[in-house]
Amino acid sequence: MVGRRARLIERWAAMAWQPRPSAAARALQPLAWLMGLLAALHRAWWQRVRRPTRLPVPVVVVGNLVVGGSGKTPVVIAVVQALRAAGWTPGVVSRGYGRTSGDAARLATTGVGADEIGDEPVLIQRRTGAALAVGARRVDAARLLLARHPEVDLIVSDDGLQHHALAHDLAIVVFDDRGAGNGLGLPAGPLREPLPAAVPRQWLVLYTGRAGASTPLPGTLATLQAGRAVALEQWRGGRADIDGKPLESLRSVDRHGRPPLLALAGIGHPSKFFATLTSAGLHFTPQPMPDHAHYERAPWPDGTSDVVTTEKDAVKLASLNRGATRVWVVPLDLTLPSAFVTDLLHRLPPRRKPA
Repeated sequence: MVGRRARLIERWAAMAWQPRPSAAARALQPLAWLMGLLAALHRAWWQRVRRPTRLPVPVVVVGNLVVGGSGKTPVVIAVVQALRAAGWTPGVVSRGYGRTSGDAARLATTGVGADEIGDEPVLIQRRTGAALAVGARRVDAARLLLARHPEVDLIVSDDGLQHHALAHDLAIVVFDDRGAGNGLGLPAGPLREPLPAAVPRQWLVLYTGRAGASTPLPGTLATLQAGRAVALEQWRGGRADIDGKPLESLRSVDRHGRPPLLALAGIGHPSKFFATLTSAGLHFTPQPMPDHAHYERAPWPDGTSDVVTTEKDAVKLASLNRGATRVWVVPLDLTLPSAFVTDLLHRLPPRRKPA
């Protein structure tokens, strides 16, 4: 079932991320128009009838216009770190996608697992140490966070650009090298909402790929680095910024000339992780998994000697019995350009004084 689902996602991605719409994408376009109309009505409902909830602290949304991973989690981590360095005390709210503990708002506490709050929130908290709450209604999560952590003076929302119930002061819209794909809305293409003709006043556009701007929208290029491998036990027991060893050091073959390394990636687009490993000169057997995959046991074949994986997968693998298999985690680090951070800080309202 997992393999079939992964293959279906791969086939859809091959259609959605083409530079131009294929015949299959055009056939799905009427359904995309319908979904676009429903999304527009939902947005208008919140803007003109219900009105979004405004919190007593500024809210910065890190989101995107496309479905799937475009590098939001590393951006959230980098933004939290930059805000803290500037004197803010940021907290984080997230939907907690993939958790099995229900939709109610929940505060992240020490030792909380991915089943309880989701894999990405666990990773964000591990990398930043920020106060964090999850909930299907981000308003409820934010209120819980502020009630339990009155020191928080700004909230970063992990995703939520299309979550109109919570008002935000600023949105950081993230694209990778794939840009807007074939330019069509779901399910004909990857867009959750149409690409605007110009950058809205409340937006900052950030590109996390290597090729620069991948859409016509002007924005800033941030640098993503994945050059080190950390043993899972070391990664789990310490800070994620430990040095580890160079990623290239995992290059090897067995006595039959085969790569003993298996690459596991349960993220939005596993091919991006595999491309990173290939660019480092690694030889490996790829094992793509569905985004937010749950692991009840080690998901690789018995007898696997070494596994290299993402941090998002590592938060779920850490508690499993892995036998003799060595697991290496590849942290993904993002550097925000100083000009981008300056622009971000200038767009925020004045920081409130401590009570």
